[in-house]
Amino acid sequence: MTSRPLRKLGFLTIGLFDGDDPRPGHESTLEVIKLGEELGFDSAWLRHRHLQYGISSPIAVLAAASQRTSRIELGTAVIPLGWENPLRLAEDLATVDVLSGGRINPGVSVGPPMNWDSVKEPLYPDTADAEDFSYRRVERLLSFVRGEQVTDLSGAQGVVEVFSSRVEPHSPGLGARMWYGGASLRSAQWAGEHGMNFLTSSVVKAEEAEDFAEIQLSHVRTFRKHHPAGEQARVSQGLVVIPTDSASAGQKAKYSAYVEKRTPRTREPQGPARMLFSPDLLGSSAEIADRLQAHAAYREIDEVAFALPFSFEHADYVQILTDIATHLGPALGWRPAT
Repeated sequence: MTSRPLRKLGFLTIGLFDGDDPRPGHESTLEVIKLGEELGFDSAWLRHRHLQYGISSPIAVLAAASQRTSRIELGTAVIPLGWENPLRLAEDLATVDVLSGGRINPGVSVGPPMNWDSVKEPLYPDTADAEDFSYRRVERLLSFVRGEQVTDLSGAQGVVEVFSSRVEPHSPGLGARMWYGGASLRSAQWAGEHGMNFLTSSVVKAEEAEDFAEIQLSHVRTFRKHHPAGEQARVSQGLVVIPTDSASAGQKAKYSAYVEKRTPRTREPQGPARMLFSPDLLGSSAEIADRLQAHAAYREIDEVAFALPFSFEHADYVQILTDIATHLGPALGWRPAT
């Protein structure tokens, strides 16, 4: 089977910063997003990090990015809903979507927050044992974003106050741009059944096999099997790619060391959850394109959000993004947006 021509090309970044001087790191992320638009990328995505030196409030950063760009779509991959109140998050998402002109693509996931035993007291001091971290949390968010009734409170009260029974502002197209980030068959099926888009990344759960591409392919097919749109349902793949076409000798050495350090974890499932990591794709754009076109899951998708390595410098991201846009994307059949 041959690959579909790549229709949408995006990238994903964690947005690292110095804890003693956080502004330059955030500014670098905004500059990278602006560069992505100039290079013709279709989308830019932010990861979500709490109590770390990575972006903790991607919606706030995307609000800023929306005012420095005019075309590129802006996504989150992903917001862990265990940290969020779905109603308040729906208000923030809709507000930024309105400000961006309908360009926000929120990706979410469920489950208890990472390091739950350490964070539950400061995060939910009175309700930790009562919090529901199941798919129900996503269902609530979808209901709010899609404009369904929240309360029976509506109309004028007194002289000034006017209330709405739904979350405001309401952005009509946002509901169709909600993504679920899943790594298991159950998540793929649930996302399909609930009409969401599906984000599949460089990590999957080794449930039925131990070959990464085979597992990821089963997730893509399961999602589409259960989605009302079937084969037209949107799936985005997020592997780590590091093209070296224009990299300096020093950059190539750094990139090789980075990949070598991460490779051992890709050889077998990790931990009790049996999480399996995809190898990073390092080399010329022609070499990476060949590996992608041989990848069973990649052959069935036409959207990607390639993940940028987490610990590189701004100049490295400029080189990588430029090579992706000018060499790798075209080699995969993609054409830059105008």
